[in-house]
Amino acid sequence: MDIMTDGSTLVLSGDFDVRSTWEVRNALYDLLSATDDDVVVDLSEVTSVDCTALKVLGAATLEASRAGHHLTLRGCGPAVRRLLHMSRLIRVVEVERVAQPA
Repeated sequence: MDIMTDGSTLVLSGDFDVRSTWEVRNALYDLLSATDDDVVVDLSEVTSVDCTALKVLGAATLEASRAGHHLTLRGCGPAVRRLLHMSRLIRVVEVERVAQPA
């Protein structure tokens, strides 16, 4: 898992699973505490995700909300969206909408 920060955006690439959740969680909470802006987690380059990773994103969303911020997921592929729906976390997390081509 590669983690980069670009302003108030956390850019992830690779496998987001139980092996990388602690690292992502720390980076995400550090970013939330360091910025006054809303935070975006870019998952465009994430190749796989598991339920443990989704739990980290759900908990971070609630933490951001408590601090008066929004956390938005960007670049969610079909597999991530499917897991968000199956776990019902889609009710908790905000997923950036992408305009459909005409």
